[in-house]
Amino acid sequence: MTEKNQTVISEFVLLGLPIYPDQRDLFYALFLAMYVTTILGNLLIIVLIRLDSHLHTPMYLFLSNLSFSDICFSSVTIPKLLQTMQSQDSSVPYAGCLTQMYFFLFFADLESFLLVAMAYDRYVAICFPLHYTTIMSPKLCLSLVVLSWVLTMFHAMLHTLLMARLWFCADNTIPHFFCDMSALLKLACSDTRVNELVIFIMGGLILVLPFLLIIMSYARIVSSILKVPSARGIRKAFSTCGSHLFVVSLFYGTVIGLYLCPSTNNSTVKETVMAMMYTVVTPMLNPFIYSLRNRDMKGALGRVLFKKKTSFLV
Repeated sequence: MTEKNQTVISEFVLLGLPIYPDQRDLFYALFLAMYVTTILGNLLIIVLIRLDSHLHTPMYLFLSNLSFSDICFSSVTIPKLLQTMQSQDSSVPYAGCLTQMYFFLFFADLESFLLVAMAYDRYVAICFPLHYTTIMSPKLCLSLVVLSWVLTMFHAMLHTLLMARLWFCADNTIPHFFCDMSALLKLACSDTRVNELVIFIMGGLILVLPFLLIIMSYARIVSSILKVPSARGIRKAFSTCGSHLFVVSLFYGTVIGLYLCPSTNNSTVKETVMAMMYTVVTPMLNPFIYSLRNRDMKGALGRVLFKKKTSFLV
């Protein structure tokens, strides 16, 4: 392989969504509405947690970080998708593509760790209510948040550096709406076995293990609730746990299916739809599932609005 062939790629071209031209405006409006909903919903959570002292608890510390992560996670991919649909400019510089991949991995991993921390918090609160304040101390909660940010930073950097060492030759067309790691590996004309091995090993630690821990936490929660039978409590528990597990399964199921259990039968359309599930749908659903449905957040919203109204009248 000549040096010329090794360095010919200076930019990539994103094919975007596999939709017909006459459907472009409809999908543009749909994704714009979903993105705005994601931003406003998660931003509302962050503001309420910041303004209301009743929400200065471990659960809402994790939730505010999750909301910030969801805003950034969506912002890594959706604005570029909307720009491509509107202007037809689908080119991405080589450095920009790697940068997008880094932040995509960073905030996806951060969401994974924060979901585990939130599940553990609910497990302690329900199964060990008398020891909750002792176990979930401010020091432990802050340590879990900082550890999540640090681990995701190193994990994302590891994959980005491994990708940067690869050579890309003639084909620079990515059949996706963002610089997806698996799509980039298919374009590489050098050996990708190290990358694939690291994806498999680290994916087990970053995705499969957290997913199993979340499932175990909710299983213990359900088991604990069933020991004290109450029709209303059981309905509320299964409603809450069911909605949480739905979002968790949607996020982890699609990510694990795409990166750890890829199928040669997967079409570009199928992979794009699966990617949409965890990049667009999950960040939009999280505010409704985890917070805007519960009484604490509704109460905080009422207190903040009442305080603002009172201040305005005075």
